[in-house]
Amino acid sequence: MDNERKKIITKIPADESKTSRVAYGKKIKVAAYCRVSTDSEDQMNSYRAQMEYYTKHISENPDWEFVDVYADEGITGTLVKKRENFLRMIRDCEKGKIDMILTKSVSRFARNIVDSLSFVRKLKAMGIAIYFEEQNINSLKEDSETYIGIYSVMAQSESENISANVKWGISKRMENGTYCCNMNMFGYRRDKVTKEVYIVEEEAKVVRSIFQMFLDGKSAGQIKAELEKNGVKTYRGKTEWQPKLITTMLQNEKYCGDVMHQKTYCVDCISKRKKINNGKKTKYLVIDDHPQIISRSVYYAAQSEMARRNAQRSKSEDSISGRGRYSGKHALSELLVCAECGSHYRRKYHKKKDGAHYYWRCISRLENGDKYCSNSKGLEEELLKKTICEALSSVLAKRENGYEVLKSRMIYAAAGDEHSNELYVIEMAISDAMGRIDELSELAVKFKSNREKYDAAIGECNEQLRVLREKKENILEQLNHNEKARKEMERIEKHLTEDMVVIPEFNDGFIRRMVTSIRVTQDNNLQICIKGGYEIMASFPCDKNAA
Repeated sequence: MDNERKKIITKIPADESKTSRVAYGKKIKVAAYCRVSTDSEDQMNSYRAQMEYYTKHISENPDWEFVDVYADEGITGTLVKKRENFLRMIRDCEKGKIDMILTKSVSRFARNIVDSLSFVRKLKAMGIAIYFEEQNINSLKEDSETYIGIYSVMAQSESENISANVKWGISKRMENGTYCCNMNMFGYRRDKVTKEVYIVEEEAKVVRSIFQMFLDGKSAGQIKAELEKNGVKTYRGKTEWQPKLITTMLQNEKYCGDVMHQKTYCVDCISKRKKINNGKKTKYLVIDDHPQIISRSVYYAAQSEMARRNAQRSKSEDSISGRGRYSGKHALSELLVCAECGSHYRRKYHKKKDGAHYYWRCISRLENGDKYCSNSKGLEEELLKKTICEALSSVLAKRENGYEVLKSRMIYAAAGDEHSNELYVIEMAISDAMGRIDELSELAVKFKSNREKYDAAIGECNEQLRVLREKKENILEQLNHNEKARKEMERIEKHLTEDMVVIPEFNDGFIRRMVTSIRVTQDNNLQICIKGGYEIMASFPCDKNAA
């Protein structure tokens, strides 16, 4: 039997100098990372103190080679992608420029446990140590990850608590109307000292023109072209305007003096991802928060027009109805409707010996033949425009129903002033109130037993009329102070007193402001619906040459 073997065990202590990638005898390339989350004076003093401390601390150590102090100021620790210098430090680690990183604490390195552990592991795999001074942790030691994880959870939890407290405070300020939202935008600025919002008049003129052009029927692309042609610069000083920016401006309630708080919300304080608030969070609407650039009537008219345009369906979605996407090029593209099949009309042309002639044709008839629309005919463009102008002129000449409304639309169409638009709205309201009084008077005669009830309702309408007429006088006075509007009012008043009232020429913007739709009947008569609910029937001369 062999003699029993005795095992000899020798303990060899770990050499901490071998845990990093530093070669024996070489200096350790050391960098530092520091960060402050706000740009307040106290935090900035801390930021400068950290940079000075690490620069001196690393430079004075004879075994260390100073690389750099990577510092992010006024940056959150919950999101790595926003920390430019942190990411620059990681790239330098990958290039072999750094052997060890010094930082004040785990919370300075990262407040997001996922980011914290992932970057610690990434650097550890490269043999790069991170030394957290406050916790006295070296990331290359075996048990370090457990402690780093615990402190990271604590740092993230602290951020979440701070975020919840801040959100609660903001919510309370929104609720009582003391929250100051960002108003440094095109047309507005907020005074740094008084915190008051004021209008930048030069930019405000551009804002008013954008709303005006949109209500005149121009698309965002056409408005963009107009602004660039006139050399107008954006809030950030760019010469190029994006259609999306123009659409956003048109939807911004701040331009009519109101503020809607919490239109978007942050999903969590770690990802900082924002979502549109579709009812998930409480919204707060503050009326008359700051001075208006445009009136509410203009703002809501723009929202209504935008909703109408967005409702347009593409031809591929509904080829039978012949409705297409909104086009701001021709007013008649939106207004002309076939009474037989409900399709809109499209502009076409055909060549003649004397040149090209434009005409309008039912889209359904063009695309499907007589399958859905068998009786509609082509309408020669010049003749069509002449017929529309003559029909509108006849209302003005005869002082028929809708005369005052149509007159106010003419003033607005010519002047383009927001007060002239309000005049039109009031004329519509006056017309409606007068029509209501006529209806109630007829009912009072018919049902004598309820005479008192109808008389009371008539009294309310008369009071409403009185208020409306006072508003009308105030607006007319304001229009008189606008030189352009005053001259146009005088010109139109003079024009309307002449024996023959004629709208001289077809203007797309003018027609869009006055007309809601033009239905083309089977016998090619035009049913013109004026804004305000009035209709004019016009006979269209048959054009044998139309396609």
